[in-house]
Amino acid sequence: MTPIRKFEKPLGMRDSFPLINEKKEKVRDIGRQFFQSRGFDFIKTPTVEYYETIGKASAIPDSALFKLVDRQGETLVLRPDMTTPIVRVATSKLLKEQIPLRLAYFANVFRAQEHEGGRPAEFEQMGVELIGDASVYADAEMIITASEFVQKLGINDYRLTVGHAGLLQSILIQLTQSKEQVRELLKLLVEKNLVGFEEAVKTYKLSKEDENRFIEFIGQASNVQSIQQLRPFIDETNHTQVNMFSYLSNLSALLENAGLSNMVTYDLTLTSEMSYYTGMLFEVFASGSGFAIGNGGRYDGLLQEFNSDVGATGFGLRVDRLLEVMTTSTKRESRTLIFFDEANYMKAVKDAKILRNEGVQTTIQFLKSVEDQQAFQMNFTDVVWLIEGDANNEYE
Repeated sequence: MTPIRKFEKPLGMRDSFPLINEKKEKVRDIGRQFFQSRGFDFIKTPTVEYYETIGKASAIPDSALFKLVDRQGETLVLRPDMTTPIVRVATSKLLKEQIPLRLAYFANVFRAQEHEGGRPAEFEQMGVELIGDASVYADAEMIITASEFVQKLGINDYRLTVGHAGLLQSILIQLTQSKEQVRELLKLLVEKNLVGFEEAVKTYKLSKEDENRFIEFIGQASNVQSIQQLRPFIDETNHTQVNMFSYLSNLSALLENAGLSNMVTYDLTLTSEMSYYTGMLFEVFASGSGFAIGNGGRYDGLLQEFNSDVGATGFGLRVDRLLEVMTTSTKRESRTLIFFDEANYMKAVKDAKILRNEGVQTTIQFLKSVEDQQAFQMNFTDVVWLIEGDANNEYE
């Protein structure tokens, strides 16, 4: 017999208790005002999408998708990311009305977990997408916007790591002997398994010179302060690599002009599990979290999946991780409690209406329904007693 799970939740699911939920709403409110002031319009897409479109295009492994079947027999998925659904909407309709598009979102996404391990299967993301602009200025806008928003939330101890998916792919292709080797090395880099990376390279039976180049690349092409420190890893006879490095150099100059030099490091080994990134990509880290609190990049290849040949770039931030590192506490707003007895119910209703019209959060509560009065009233900043014959009929 299957045990009854009255108090259990599905693997990886979380409850947001009132205090945490209120903090999430604060982040949402700040983000809405912040992104709208920069010309981004908020969009909402369905929680459930078709597997054949969003599921396959999202670059999320099949094993991490929540699948279900509708009455017509179509396989559906709970959206595993927000970029892909937004691209679906943009390419089907919005790009015909306006280009470039600046869209923002705050939404839950779903990714199944094999083991609990503290990893949520449902989490909130907040982010923006700039679709229809292939310029380096669009990429710079994404990094600068992410940086300014993190600062707006009071997170000052943070850093940005910038790389280039296409350039990394080109370098790996040049140094390896097959596509399978490239895929294996990219997977190890996503996992940040540098020891595994070196061990894999040693099994490829490369020349000693090529093996040494690989080891030097993995050891010295990450987390450098100046983009020019990465030039030795660029094949000057390879026009594709030269052009992509030139792009990164221009991006670096724009970020420097924006005053982000001290916040940005460059990493040619940076990659992502989201295989649709084709150009610049970046991650945001902050003191207090062992994981990236956000990431983004250029994903022109994803637009091609939807038969659209325009550039696109964006980023998303994990709201749960933002809350972990936010140093500014949420200010407790004034909350008034009115305790009443049988004789004072109507007066409690009238007094509460006056306070609410003045913008004060007000709760009315029948006194005899509360077992622990002292503990209950600790949840409020002010307490009014409307109790017959009680001298405490005033603000505490």
